[in-house]
Amino acid sequence: MARANETKVKGKKERKKGLLREYLEAAVIAVLLALFIRAFVVQAFKIPSGSMEPTLLIGDHILVNKFIYGIKAPFVNKTIIPISEPERGDIIVFVYPLDRKKDFIKRLIGLPGEEIRIVNNRIYINGKPYDDSYGVYRDNGRENKNLGPFVVPEDSLFVMGDNRDHSYDSRYWGFVPVESVKGKAMIIYWSWPHWKRFGHIIK
Repeated sequence: MARANETKVKGKKERKKGLLREYLEAAVIAVLLALFIRAFVVQAFKIPSGSMEPTLLIGDHILVNKFIYGIKAPFVNKTIIPISEPERGDIIVFVYPLDRKKDFIKRLIGLPGEEIRIVNNRIYINGKPYDDSYGVYRDNGRENKNLGPFVVPEDSLFVMGDNRDHSYDSRYWGFVPVESVKGKAMIIYWSWPHWKRFGHIIK
């Protein structure tokens, strides 16, 4: 009887150890998977300012597609497997060039090698008017209505916020290195109190 009881106790302990090991392995796999997704596939961001209004509002929580422009090596921010190039009109998240601890979100306007000129808030790209359907101007007294002409350097981008009169963007601090782009804004997955924006595709 004593040996039988000992065997039962050992069996229970082994089962408990087996369950704990399974839970631990599942937790480790889940963490690694989450880190992989965040590093290479998709990442969540919160909109902290009104520089992209009315497209994105303060308090919008968005998902950013980090895979669309290529796979980057962690920590060094170098693209190791290119997939596609950023296109004009994309809303991109990037590392702020003047403070690499911060991420900014703006709309891509000028591509490498293009000539940009702004006259009375009208954007010209390579001498032709840009169909600026997303740009909003509300403060007619603000400066910087005119800018350029200048050429966007190679491997760099010119970006602007949709809320043009209240956006700290390339007009003030310069260009975004292509390698600093983290991804393309994809969808609003949470917004409060603007609950009707849930699931809104970002364009």
